[in-house]
Parts: sequence; structure tokens; C-alpha cells
Amino acid sequence: MCLNRGCIPTKALLKAAEVVALIRRSEEFGVSVGQVTLDFKKVMARKNQVIERLRKGIEFLVGRNKVELVRGVGSIAGTGQIAVKGESGERVLKCTNILIATGSRPKSLPGLTPDGKTILTSDHMMILEEVPPTLAIIGAGAIGVEFASMFSAFGSKVTLIEALPAVLPLEDEDVSAELTRAFKKRGIKVFTGAQVAQVREVGGQAEIKLSVKGKEETVTASKVLVSVGRAPVTDGLGLEKLGVALEKGAIKVDQWQQTSQPRIYAIGDVTGRWLLAHVASAEGVVAVERIAGKNIAPVNYEAIPCCTYSEPQVASLGLSEKKAVERGIKVKVGKFPFMASGKAIANGATEGFVKVVADEKHGEILGVQMVGAEATELIAEVGLAKALECTASEIARTIHAHPTLSEALAEAAHAVHGAAIHV
Repeated sequence: MCLNRGCIPTKALLKAAEVVALIRRSEEFGVSVGQVTLDFKKVMARKNQVIERLRKGIEFLVGRNKVELVRGVGSIAGTGQIAVKGESGERVLKCTNILIATGSRPKSLPGLTPDGKTILTSDHMMILEEVPPTLAIIGAGAIGVEFASMFSAFGSKVTLIEALPAVLPLEDEDVSAELTRAFKKRGIKVFTGAQVAQVREVGGQAEIKLSVKGKEETVTASKVLVSVGRAPVTDGLGLEKLGVALEKGAIKVDQWQQTSQPRIYAIGDVTGRWLLAHVASAEGVVAVERIAGKNIAPVNYEAIPCCTYSEPQVASLGLSEKKAVERGIKVKVGKFPFMASGKAIANGATEGFVKVVADEKHGEILGVQMVGAEATELIAEVGLAKALECTASEIARTIHAHPTLSEALAEAAHAVHGAAIHV
């Protein structure tokens, strides 16, 4: 999923959107260009080339490590048995342990069935042949936000619709508010607290009736993307006959990724925990090393980097200020805006900020939230700091190169103690 229809192809498209947006601003940097045009077919072709290159790389690594790749549709036929139906018939593989990593598929809303023509899922977006003139996106989580950012840069008039009170509702409130401001500045129309009452086709377009905080609104769009979450793929695997426990359609696992059956493990989206590729990879390492009898720590779900590759980018790790307070923790918060960063000003990318949430008593980093250019790269330092149980003072006193965007993290850490230098 990540390589074929998720992380990688969307990032290839987002890069094209970033390039287009930057060229349109070229006059700000003293660079004059002619009329900027987008060849969407070439954009999609490049996306496919990126996918194919990485596919071949993975197949090479699988072969080099003497792993047999069996193509087909698999199901668990019995204890230690996998039945694979392929082009040449069915084959039964015998094994001691089984690791399930079947991922997830897009969810929809009741009465709103994607047809691949007007009502689309994120999978359909990956094979579009042209940029829609108008695009309505139902759901403003990471997927919806990324597509809103991308297709707005490509030239679509985008409307973003979210039932909860804020875009990226799982992120820090300050981050959501900043991203909403940035989106509106780019011409993206944003409805939050919006319930979809009806979607119908009128004259070859979709007409969406909304209830927004007691008021009725109507949105018309040539395409509608439904991005309201993803559901674990567990059907057809044969889990029920083996007694593998499920919860809300997801496979229940312990801290070692083991299911209710001792020799069956599961990782990634299918467990319903964190729908992130890097989490699935970390869980895979835990499961395999556990099977191999290695001494390994389970995944620390308090230290997962969450990244949204919109423009501006959003990244976070650990507790937000609100969540820390809800846990009864007394916190101190430091915040530094990119508009005060020399590198951000030089780059022409001053939107956003870095926010550090620290324990008041000891100064330990509880969480960091970022919105702004390269936030998804900058968050890596926070992951290391969290793993080493760093304090805000230790980050602040770590010398960061100048001029860099990473200085914003050091400044925000300084700000925890009221000692920010450049703001």
C-alpha cells in the first residue's frame, strides 16, 4: 500500500506541487520565468517511475537475501499453513510462524459509495488522468489535507470539509489553526464542524449539502474525494476459524505483535493502532526479532513521529499541551515562530512555528509540534531527544548550525524557560 498507492506516490505528486508553487513565486526571488504550465500526464508518469524504481529495489533486496516471493492471494488454511491462489493454481506453504501485514483500505460514509468517476477514494486519486477544475474533500485528516494542498497547487479550486471542529483534529490546536490560516491564504475553502447531509449528482457534478454549525451550505465540485479514514483488511484471511481475536475489525495484538494465537503475529494498519508506514516497519522488527528469540524492546507509541506533507508541513511527536494537561501533568511551553528565523526568511517560507511542551518539574521533553517548511525532516531530532529523555535545556544548549531551520527548535526549547534569544 505505502509504495503503490500511499506514502511514496503521494510524496512524488506533492513534490511536483511544491515545484509549481515555488515557480509561481519566482519573482519574489528576482527570477523571471515565462508562463507556468502543468503537464499532469508527465507528473503522473514521473510518479509511476518512482514507484517502479522502488519496486525493483525491493525485489532485488528480497532476492539477495534469499527470500522466496510467492505471488497470489493468501489466506490461512490452518495452523502453520498458508494457501496462496495464483495464476498457476493454488499452493500451500507450511511454516512455524505467520506474520500478517495486509494493511488497510479506504473507508466511506453511509450512502456515499465511491464510483471512481465523481466520488473518489485516495486510490482513485492516484490514477486520475487530469486535474479536476473543482475538488471537494470530505475529511481533513492527513490524507485529505495532503490532497487539498497538492491539488490546490495544481490549479483545482479546493473545498475541504471536516466534521470535527478543526483540520488535522488529532494535532495540537495551535497547529490546526495555523494550517487553516495558511490554507485559506492559498484559496482553499475550509468548513469545520460540518456534517454531510446529502451528496447527489447534478449536471455531471457533485452537489454536497452540508450542515455547518446550524447553517446549511451547498458545495458543488467536479470531483469529490472521500478521505474519512481507513479500515483494516482482515476479510478472507481465515482468521475466524483459527480463533484470532478481532476488535472493531482490527487484529488484536500484544506488545510483541502477537495475536491471540501464539504462532500468529500482525503488524501495521491491520492492527488498527497507528496507520503509519514507519510504525508498521518498527512493529515488523519487533515481531520478527521476537520470533527469532532476540531481546528487543516493544515499540514506544509515545514517541511516534506524525507527519503531514502539506504546504506548510506539519509534524509532531509525543504529547500536545492539551493532552499533557489532561493527564494531570504540569507543563511549561516554549514557542518560536519561523517568521523570526533567518533561514526561513531567506527561504521565503516564514509560515508556522515550533512548539515545545516540557515537564515543569524536570524539564523533560513531553512533546513537540511543528508547522512550517521542512517540519517533517526537523522532527527527527525530537525523536532522538525523546529516546534519550532530553530536557528542554539540553536541546537549547545543543549548538545548532546557523543559519538553519533547526535553530527554531533550539529557540523554542529556550522559550520554555523564557530565554528565547531571537523573539
